[in-house]
Amino acid sequence: MSEATASMATALSGYELLADPQLNKGTAFSEDERDAFHLHGLLPPHVSTLDEQISRALQSLRQFETDIERYAFLRELQDINETLLYATLVGNLEELLPIVYTPTVGAGCQQFSRLYHKPRGLFLSIPHRSRLDQIFAQPRFDAVEAIVVTDGERILGLGDQGAGGMGIPIGKLALYSGCGGLHPATTLPILLDVGTDNADCLADPLYVGWRHERVRGQAYDDFIEAFVSAVIRRWPQVLLQWEDFAKNNATRLLERYRDRLCTFNDDVQGTAAVATGTLLAAINVTGVPLTEQRVAVFGAGSAGCGIAGLIRAAMCDAGLSESEAAQRFFMVDRDGLLIDGMPDLAPFQTPFVQSRRAIEGWTLDHPDQIGLLDVVRNARPTVLIGVSGQAGAFGEPVVRAMAACNERPVIFPLSNPTSRAEATPADIEAWTDKRALVGVGSPFPPLLRDGTRFKVDQTNNSYIFPGVGLGALAVGASRVTDGMFMAAAKALAEASPARLNPKHNLLPPVSALREVAAKVALAVAMQAHREGAAPDVAVDQIQQRLRAKVWTPRYVPLAAK
Repeated sequence: MSEATASMATALSGYELLADPQLNKGTAFSEDERDAFHLHGLLPPHVSTLDEQISRALQSLRQFETDIERYAFLRELQDINETLLYATLVGNLEELLPIVYTPTVGAGCQQFSRLYHKPRGLFLSIPHRSRLDQIFAQPRFDAVEAIVVTDGERILGLGDQGAGGMGIPIGKLALYSGCGGLHPATTLPILLDVGTDNADCLADPLYVGWRHERVRGQAYDDFIEAFVSAVIRRWPQVLLQWEDFAKNNATRLLERYRDRLCTFNDDVQGTAAVATGTLLAAINVTGVPLTEQRVAVFGAGSAGCGIAGLIRAAMCDAGLSESEAAQRFFMVDRDGLLIDGMPDLAPFQTPFVQSRRAIEGWTLDHPDQIGLLDVVRNARPTVLIGVSGQAGAFGEPVVRAMAACNERPVIFPLSNPTSRAEATPADIEAWTDKRALVGVGSPFPPLLRDGTRFKVDQTNNSYIFPGVGLGALAVGASRVTDGMFMAAAKALAEASPARLNPKHNLLPPVSALREVAAKVALAVAMQAHREGAAPDVAVDQIQQRLRAKVWTPRYVPLAAK
């Protein structure tokens, strides 16, 4: 799918051509194409430009009253004319990203069964596990290079959405194309339907998924193994992104498969990279070196520990030993601060437990549990990160305590969608006397500072994963390594407007996501080369390979086969 493609041949014509979202141009088919493909009479006579179609689409979109209506409109447009959808998205990222992705995609998942009209991607259910090779064999999937897969169990902060979780792979891949530049024909969203424990889904007569309680244990693992093996057989060089798996599965599946194919988990590694990159940018403002940061993370699941792991690695790069760096993390989960000797600790949590000796002498509100407020008052963290899905968890006492021990507290309530954020930027601003550096996972209204509107930094994975995917695919990386995510985080920090002016934002605007993806992709590709994960690519080939991989949404002339 190269930019150099002068024309594309197809045997489709008439209604069949108009029904293909990858080839359909709607009213933009030229007179010659209308002749060749028997489209006269099926279209109104005016031949539109792509810009005219974008204008018409935006006018229609803006007439809707709710974001879920806008989401449904854009999804329908995607199923009718992908080039128009992505041309509209690329030119209006700041307006449309919250519709295509978080926060509106959460409602899209919840209402998926009611919004479902046309097939997109693959629904792979356990009853059909013996048919995976047959399903994958369809010629339409020959060009697939990037897969985003979920089992729907932990969708954003909303929990188990069953088959409705398909909205996440569809949304993620829309950003791969809109921000990273991957051609839509090379992307494939997949929902692994292993059932659901969501009683509302099972009781809904319109639910489109497999009506079965969620399968777990060995049967679940066997299905995942069958899926991964079939993927490798069909697409040996594919990039596979795991998305919104529950914490008990996310990290262990990543560890099981990360050396078998080019794969990563965006909740674990993408979230870690964007949080690390934003923190590195914040250091330019706070003046507190990375080696002196103390980090409290509320939500010690796979995402929270992934963030801690990458920041810890950055601290080690800056001169700390692993043990010194690990002592600077305070992970708080539902049972309070993680400390040694606690029962039921997951393996990925154990590197970040605090020793009981380290907390001797702490003043606690309740001696039997060390809560978040206790941690802030006693550990005096410089950074507070939320990935708990617990709305309002950063209450006024917690935020004021952060402000009391830091001149410029760094506070990132990252949970999605907006309704699940640990705090609102406006509240953090008020409770810290406008001294906090704030990053959020979903878009919030601007703040008013010194009489001017200040955009809130959206510390969202969309700054990372499109570039990681682009860079890995451009050089044919065999693996996605931790070093590649560190390179992505540092590239994001390098792009920070605050590097030049501490009064500016920590992150580039959402409207610049396509440019950010290009910078991240270059850093990732170079790191892959350094680590030997792309041995067949010379350094002087990388820039050209990146340019060749980026698709710009515009119509390609069609010729009849």
